[in-house]
Amino acid sequence: MKLKLDITPDLAAMMAAEIRAGEKAVTAATREAGNILKTAWRAQIVGAGLGQRLARSIRSQTYPKGRQSLNAAALVWSKAPVIIGAHDTGPLIRSRNGFWLAIPTEAAGRGFRGGRITPGEWERRRGLRLRFVYRPRGPSLLVADRARINTRGQAVASRSKTGRNQVTVPIFLLVPQVKLPKRLDLARDAERAHKAVPGLIVANWVDGRL
Repeated sequence: MKLKLDITPDLAAMMAAEIRAGEKAVTAATREAGNILKTAWRAQIVGAGLGQRLARSIRSQTYPKGRQSLNAAALVWSKAPVIIGAHDTGPLIRSRNGFWLAIPTEAAGRGFRGGRITPGEWERRRGLRLRFVYRPRGPSLLVADRARINTRGQAVASRSKTGRNQVTVPIFLLVPQVKLPKRLDLARDAERAHKAVPGLIVANWVDGRL
């Protein structure tokens, strides 16, 4: 007696197809979760008033690149990690040399390329010397003598030869340290994106069969 076992459909082919469907679903879900987290972080940054430019520093990438995998992973990161990390943790900032942190007032204006101006840069650009004023209570000051306030509210050198409208203007507040407020909660959005992954895998797996 000769017996022949014929399995239809082919189980090996079915398993291979199911693995491919799983790889596709996991990769798609991972990519989607990464994009969800990137969007959430960018929205947080803009909502905290830190600007679109810093928000656009958030990027995402799915690995392995160019192919699908059951072990797919998404990396979401910032191209400005120091700035983002500072607003996420709210650190205590001290001067590197142990002296003062110079906090510019509105009269100081902005630095080159719109950044925070330093005392040295301010003196070079305005052509005025800053004078140190110690205060036992409250922050000490760097002030500019014989200055005037222009239409933009910034201190500039006075051209008056008689001293008319010349004022002494506080340009920098000097403090030994400053506590940066925590303005972001990146871990919260990361946890939400992580929890969404299983549901995204199932949804993509089902959609792939339809």
